[in-house]
Amino acid sequence: MIMKFDDATLEEEAERLYSHLVKVGWSKSDCEIIAPLTLEINHIKKEKNAVILAHSYQRPDIIFGVADYSGDSLGLSKAAAATDADIILFAGVVFMAETAKILSPDKTVIVPRRDAGCSLADSITAEDVKNLKEQYPGIPVVAYINTNADIKAEIDYCVTSANVIQIVNSIESDSIIFLPDHNMANYIRKETGKEVIDWKGVCVVHEEFIPESVIEVKEMHSDIMVIAHSECPPDVLEKVDMVGGTSDMKNFIENNPDTKKLFLVTECGLSDRFAIEYPDREFYGTCSLCPYMKKNDMKNILDALVNPQEDQIIDLDVDLMNKARKSIDKMLAFNI
Repeated sequence: MIMKFDDATLEEEAERLYSHLVKVGWSKSDCEIIAPLTLEINHIKKEKNAVILAHSYQRPDIIFGVADYSGDSLGLSKAAAATDADIILFAGVVFMAETAKILSPDKTVIVPRRDAGCSLADSITAEDVKNLKEQYPGIPVVAYINTNADIKAEIDYCVTSANVIQIVNSIESDSIIFLPDHNMANYIRKETGKEVIDWKGVCVVHEEFIPESVIEVKEMHSDIMVIAHSECPPDVLEKVDMVGGTSDMKNFIENNPDTKKLFLVTECGLSDRFAIEYPDREFYGTCSLCPYMKKNDMKNILDALVNPQEDQIIDLDVDLMNKARKSIDKMLAFNI
């Protein structure tokens, strides 16, 4: 610990943390333990003109303790690009930090854990994409944002779970190549009626969900709304009330204040976040943790902010960033 804080300051910070985290089972003593860390991180980021981005799957102490922005990966990158910060620390996984760097090439982008990968992003290489393009010449290539920068540089369109259907429907082709999520490709095929040439990547979190969990919770709660991420298997999506991404779920909650019970079929960090942000609702979920997202903690965030190592700083080739930016810009033009 570098900095020292007086007892009154520590108590005030512990109370601030407890006011949020008590809703997800944290005790006052838990908050007292992390208060020195959150105070130090928040002080240093101001000194360094840094912002901290936290994906919704992060631990609640990160989101409500030190994050300036929380949400999905694209929304966070856009928010950071709009700030005058010199440094962006992305508490998420590597492909997210790369996207932030592409949208903010003049800023220093840091990821606390370089080994925080993604099963989807790591399931495909740029060489794989080139081979698919040779195998299916002229077919538009669409990729989920959960891909590394070198993949984004080889595709035509980048998409998120919130805008994928609108963007695919706008493409003047009856066939597309969709990468890398096999489950999301099935969802696109069903919703658009297009031929979808897909890749066999899956999210290790969402692949674990089973339809029986949805059936069981609906039998227990007749008034519950079940929302699933489009990365889930097709037999799960068939049983739910709504399919969408993080922003879709948040929008539904905000636009339907009379819906008091919600079952979220996604990474359970999102249920924690929403339980804090919407205390008048009841959130249920089959808790499935992302092993990559949960590599981040307060200590490695502090270390990366104070003294980032070379491998924690995102450094991308300028030409690659320019190529990748084209696919992202096509997506941003939809403003969805």
